[in-house]
Amino acid sequence: MNPTRKRRLIIVALVVAAAAVAVGLGVYALQQNMNYLLTPSQVQSGQASSYKTFRLGGMVKAGSIQRSKDSLQVTFTVVDASGTMPVEYTGILPDLFRDDQSVIATGHMDNARFIATEVLAKHDETYMPKELKDAMAKAHANKKVEAGAAQGDMP
Repeated sequence: MNPTRKRRLIIVALVVAAAAVAVGLGVYALQQNMNYLLTPSQVQSGQASSYKTFRLGGMVKAGSIQRSKDSLQVTFTVVDASGTMPVEYTGILPDLFRDDQSVIATGHMDNARFIATEVLAKHDETYMPKELKDAMAKAHANKKVEAGAAQGDMP
């Protein structure tokens, strides 16, 4: 093989290898920064076991908010159509955080409890991630069916 061709082949091979390494590192970095949105029923079914951190979305259960008297620690329960998940958060909560409010919490699982590092409260009726909106619509549909069935059972 001609020395000039050999040199060009080595350079092309090095450029291709460098590009492959760069793409691989980019994909790995993007994978580490992805946050998946799951509902409490999805977490309870085991879908969250493969994620180190993820987002938990649902409604704050009425009467479940408990604030610590000597720190900023707050515990509350997030619910969806068929699941509940206890959440623990230390920090200042958004002003719109309250019972029966849509919330998205970012964090990780610790035993059977979700430890949140960030809590976002829904700010108006126009904002809601598609996945959470679908889960909430399903929950409301199930409540209507259950209410209708309960009324149908009465004489």
